[in-house]
Amino acid sequence: MSLRTYFRLFTHIQLLPILEAGEETTLVGGQAVMEGVMMRAPHSYCVAVRKGNGEIVTTEMPLAKISDTYKIFKYPVFRGVGTLFQAMSLGMKALKFSADVALEEIQAEEKKATKPGKELPGWITLIFSLAMFIFMYKFIPLYLATWLKGIYPLLGGRIPFNLTDGVIRMLVFLVFMYGLSLMKDIRRVFEYHGAEHKVVFNFESGKPVNVENAQKFVTWHPRCGTSFLFVVMIVSIVFYTVIPFDGFVAKLLSRIALLPVIAGVSYELIRFAAKRRGSILATIAAPGLWLQRITTKPPADDQTAVAIRALEGAMALEEKQGGQLVIA
Repeated sequence: MSLRTYFRLFTHIQLLPILEAGEETTLVGGQAVMEGVMMRAPHSYCVAVRKGNGEIVTTEMPLAKISDTYKIFKYPVFRGVGTLFQAMSLGMKALKFSADVALEEIQAEEKKATKPGKELPGWITLIFSLAMFIFMYKFIPLYLATWLKGIYPLLGGRIPFNLTDGVIRMLVFLVFMYGLSLMKDIRRVFEYHGAEHKVVFNFESGKPVNVENAQKFVTWHPRCGTSFLFVVMIVSIVFYTVIPFDGFVAKLLSRIALLPVIAGVSYELIRFAAKRRGSILATIAAPGLWLQRITTKPPADDQTAVAIRALEGAMALEEKQGGQLVIA
């Protein structure tokens, strides 16, 4: 596998929290993948990918709720951690399927042009991606905030220091997302991300789900992972401010250790804001919708058709299992 292929996989893994709209409810949700979309229902999911020749290939599988398997994930905060874990796990499976399909032609050409090399195990790519996430969103902001504190002593207070750390984290995120949006491959992923949101909106509206109806909706959705990640950044500022650690290493380790707790609390806030659009929490979540102007792009009709095919596959399997899709 070439460096270009590895880079695409690595970048997609970095984007999983942004592209995924995991919600363990009766709502449908989804995720953009390479040249396709994954749609999930409460007990099933379907991945649809368009091949280079225009054919749409799919895979459908049952999906057990993690809260049904482990009762602890029915409770507030814990359910956010469980849902996020399941969403990331499912996202990796969907990404692997799309990569196997969408990169089929590229891999075939690589095998013709070069000697086949030994592929790295998937867990190595995942660990590397997690390490990069910690480096970009934990180490760099903390390091720069510590450096600025040495220049401006006024930043030494716990509140101004963590506000500075939070602002830097958001800037790193914005620059990274904007830079990725300029890449042709990633722009197509963001177009499929937009297609997924349009189709979910179409389904939630109760109108017949088709390309014409779906294209009338906007591409930004309140349950998107982009909104979730932005809320995580805001919540983390509050948590870090009350943690009584002064040393750089202690602060860094505490930031890593608190990731599950912050994710769980952020999930509850997003859940609340989605149900109460006029609340102050919905206002806090609003910047996440603005950021989706970067992470979603208007899709073409054929991209929207792929998202619809994924939804149809998930709904068909849900019906076979006796499930019922309800508009919450």
